[in-house]
Amino acid sequence: MLLGKKRYFDGSEMLVSTVDEQNAMDFDEEIIQQGELISDRLNMLRLEQYPPDAQKGLRLFSLAEVADFIGVTQNHVKKLHLDGKGPVPTVSSSGRRSYTAEQMLELREYLDKHGRSGVKDYVPRRREGDHLQVISVVNFKGGSGKTTTTAHLAQYLALTGHRVLAIDLDPQASLTALHGVQPELDKNPSLFDALRYDNERCSIKEVIRTTNFPGLDIVPANLELQEYEYETPLAASDRSSPEGRLFFTRISNALKEVDDRYDIVVIDCPPQLGYLTLTALTASTGVLITVHPQMLDIMSMSQFLLMLGGILQSIKGVGAKVRLDWFRYLVTRYEATDGPQAQMVGFMQAMFGKRMLNNQMVKSTAISDAGITKQTVYEVERALFVRSTYDRAIESLNAVNGEITSLIHSAWRRK
Repeated sequence: MLLGKKRYFDGSEMLVSTVDEQNAMDFDEEIIQQGELISDRLNMLRLEQYPPDAQKGLRLFSLAEVADFIGVTQNHVKKLHLDGKGPVPTVSSSGRRSYTAEQMLELREYLDKHGRSGVKDYVPRRREGDHLQVISVVNFKGGSGKTTTTAHLAQYLALTGHRVLAIDLDPQASLTALHGVQPELDKNPSLFDALRYDNERCSIKEVIRTTNFPGLDIVPANLELQEYEYETPLAASDRSSPEGRLFFTRISNALKEVDDRYDIVVIDCPPQLGYLTLTALTASTGVLITVHPQMLDIMSMSQFLLMLGGILQSIKGVGAKVRLDWFRYLVTRYEATDGPQAQMVGFMQAMFGKRMLNNQMVKSTAISDAGITKQTVYEVERALFVRSTYDRAIESLNAVNGEITSLIHSAWRRK
């Protein structure tokens, strides 16, 4: 019961039920008010964290990180600097070298031009004949780590030299917020504007935004995305137009407009099996199904797979085919010391075999603590964490993302 104070004429006060004594605020009005309050507070935090224009920046990367992302030794990078070759790093008073993400890309370009031919692919972009890789990260159960997976994968691919487009397809817009955009304040269009069925549809080029990671752009999300779930069945029932019946081609067609600008598209699908998810899947060349290794989550995933398979079979007759180069299950929030979780991973490996990624994304306070400031582990400073905690998290993320990168390169027939 909600309690409030009632003051009497003699100055005394008494706790009373606010429901009895005043007109209770309607539920819809109250939650709108509270939503606006949260939005205002988050914007204040954004202004404090990223002054003066509330735009996210990006930290410097250490010599060790740069060498690891590029795939060379630290001595190799250090020697280039000493010889006056490549970009000039920031050097601390103790002699430690640091590079910006832009300089990392410059270093790749330099090594690609001046390194030994055929030894290493320093700029691992698409070549002639390579098709655009579109990776959908899916599960219709919330809390499976979809957005965390999508964000770190997209950023890792950009840091390793790929041209990446991240698409936030979830109306809740968590991936969007993680990249410094506050949908209700920044008023950005979403992919819905490139998918809608009326004359207001625009090109996907008009909704793409740059991020603080060079080589990584994003299509933000907002609540309007949910309109696609309502409009699609209406369009499908309109016999005078084939657009609704061919809804599953809309993301594929939108991406054709920017096919030459990107190597990889990573889509954060909503936690539901609706038209948005189905449209993403039929545009995909790779699918990543995230799963938390607990019995309830496995049971939920069973229902998800049965429903997904049934729906895909039902729309296959009208031309909706999912043509994948690969799909994998990714275990997320994994605690190796948790016996039941280890059992569940073994259970899944026995069932799915090669469809399981060999590496798991570990549960880490470094990942969750970074999220408090709307950052990823690739953005936060290592010095802010217990070194072993940070190193364990980054090692896990790099192993998972490196394995996915290998799948992408295999689809391009790279050695």
